[in-house]
Amino acid sequence: MCGIVGFVGGEQAAPILLDGLERLEYRGYDSAGIAVISGDKKLQVKKSKGRLKVLRDMIQGGKSVEGTIGIGHTRWATHGEPNDVNAHPHLSGDGKIAVVHNGIIENYVELRDFLISNGYKFISDTDTEVVSQLVSFYYAECGNALEAVFRVLRRIEGAYALGILCVDEPEHFIAARKDAPLLIGYGEGSNYIASDVTAIIKHTRDVSYMEDGEVAVISADKVQFYNAMEQTIEKEHHTIDWDVSAAEKGGYAHFMLKEIMEQPEAIRKTAFSRIHDNRIVFEDMKFTAEQIKDVSRIFIIACGSSYHVGVVGKYNLERLMRKPVEVCLASEFRYSDPLVDDKTLVIVISQSGETLDTMAALREAKARGAHILSIVNVVGSSIARESDDVLYTWAGPEIAVATTKAYSTQLVLLDMLGLYFADALGTVSAAQYDEIIEELLRLPGKMEQMLEDIEDIKHFASNYFNHNSVFFIGRNLDYAMGLEGSLKLKEISYIHSEAYASGELKHGTISLIEDGTLVIALGTYEPLFDKAMSNVVEVQARGADVLALTTDSNVAEMKKTVENVISVPETHTILQPSLGVVPLQLFAYYVALLRGCDIDKPRNLAKSVTVE
Repeated sequence: MCGIVGFVGGEQAAPILLDGLERLEYRGYDSAGIAVISGDKKLQVKKSKGRLKVLRDMIQGGKSVEGTIGIGHTRWATHGEPNDVNAHPHLSGDGKIAVVHNGIIENYVELRDFLISNGYKFISDTDTEVVSQLVSFYYAECGNALEAVFRVLRRIEGAYALGILCVDEPEHFIAARKDAPLLIGYGEGSNYIASDVTAIIKHTRDVSYMEDGEVAVISADKVQFYNAMEQTIEKEHHTIDWDVSAAEKGGYAHFMLKEIMEQPEAIRKTAFSRIHDNRIVFEDMKFTAEQIKDVSRIFIIACGSSYHVGVVGKYNLERLMRKPVEVCLASEFRYSDPLVDDKTLVIVISQSGETLDTMAALREAKARGAHILSIVNVVGSSIARESDDVLYTWAGPEIAVATTKAYSTQLVLLDMLGLYFADALGTVSAAQYDEIIEELLRLPGKMEQMLEDIEDIKHFASNYFNHNSVFFIGRNLDYAMGLEGSLKLKEISYIHSEAYASGELKHGTISLIEDGTLVIALGTYEPLFDKAMSNVVEVQARGADVLALTTDSNVAEMKKTVENVISVPETHTILQPSLGVVPLQLFAYYVALLRGCDIDKPRNLAKSVTVE
């Protein structure tokens, strides 16, 4: 969601902060700002509502704000409407303290009342201004910024990643973290903070990840860390293994299109590195294939597109492993008093590894004794660090808000996990195992074949982009795939879209079908193809305009009923959603393009949701 970047060194800070914020735009925001301490110890704060370009133009690309230490922020509104006043950084009343903050201070009303009773005045509607004023209050008492921050952290409740400047201490700034991502980057004669490594990868690949309760004091030549007990500690360094070019468009009009096209290679990196002599090998996994025999129940927990991966996973893991699998929205799981114990395996899925609801669900399950296995894309992320086991999707940085390649790699990795455990349980035959592996190895090539010819999808997008409401229907794995196709369409084109299990049409949804209603009928799940055809006829009888998706072998049969049909190559049944989702991604992309939407940064959305 919100983005933080900070810099201290020998160069001018403002251009570096602006560049870092630009690389964080994909996280979603509605305002932006920076604070820089000048050479003559003046705290300069510049911020504005709207896109980063407004701020960049205001300060002439950073030229009008001089100084070699500063912090920056992109805000996604939670407390207070998006405007210049509520934008970060927030200044204390005496102008000495500037604060940027990701997260939510839950007891801000109580603290605000306390400060008002002590003569402090507030100009914004945000919870963050409480932090800047409270630091100011304690700084006035003790005269030391670090001690003031320690005192503040003892009082605030909630989630936070903080960057704090004090004009009286211009040689360093302070960072603190609890339940919101924050990392330190190490340069030569310079150091950085960021909420996402994307912001600073241009400058350094040497980073440390802050843990909950930790505080850091960052100067140009040193970073000093403190734990939650306020004791000095040493931190492990990590090397980022991808470069800045991976986070650039590379000639594509949008990151989303680039990332759709990168899916075959992302699947190769994720899957092929774990297949040796046609056997799946998870080399670093502690949870053994033997332990799965004692598992009585499996939960898959996720949000958004990762949840849709979980819906596919429920069907496939139960089919392969013959064990009960429940897929849960993370935001619901944590409040449901779930039936979890030490015989439960919980699979947590998150692209960023920082999704707050998913993290909270993980902790709830872990506290009840479950073994936690996470599937994440960001190495060293909070969810990865708190899991008992982690499987990384080697998708590389995903910049577009609407996920594509992260979704596809999660899907493949979850299928591989199910097959790996099924082999240990003896619930798949050797022939079935070999067939799935063979098709898995062919999957990227088949996907490349699809991506080479997308003219039909562009044509269908041009036919349907003016529709105001769309229904996706399908059964079993097609229903699961439809959930993702519908989400892609609604989040980037702003068209109302819903996905329904076809068998549920008669239970209410069919009342919404009328002349001209667009129905996208999914018929790639071979065992239920005939039923898919029956549902197509059913909605056509109510006047629906149908666009169908099916496998190459069933195109001729589908075209007996439907004029507009998208075909996809056939693969093993459990892998079919990996191919079927690609044209749905492309359809959403080209519809959004024709509607003139901001495809990479859709309105009101954030890449990583780090608040409740």
